[in-house]
Amino acid sequence: METSDAVAALAALAQDNRLEIFRLLVQAGPDGLAAGRVAETLDLAPNTLTFHFDRLRAAGLVTVRRDGRSMIYAARYETMNGLLGFLTANCCQGVTEACASAECKPAKPARKKERVS
Repeated sequence: METSDAVAALAALAQDNRLEIFRLLVQAGPDGLAAGRVAETLDLAPNTLTFHFDRLRAAGLVTVRRDGRSMIYAARYETMNGLLGFLTANCCQGVTEACASAECKPAKPARKKERVS
């Protein structure tokens, strides 16, 4: 992954709604989710969701396909994995054994915050 691609991906994910959308699509798997389902799950207005999807697509993080009347969005795992590889390429100064130690193990995922109405 080129630095400019990593910057674009990180910029797209640097907004709470887009990060939630992307994480939901990653969780959904390669089949993706209909835009309406994403809007419903995350309680986002359709026009707001369209804007966020456009930013994620421009960064190469999601794909879209039409299925009848629905637009199905899916995470692009190759881009996600490329970004993770880019961020960790020189982990522990390139010493693979050091990265296997307890000090370099990734933290457990953060618990999702409850939405307050």
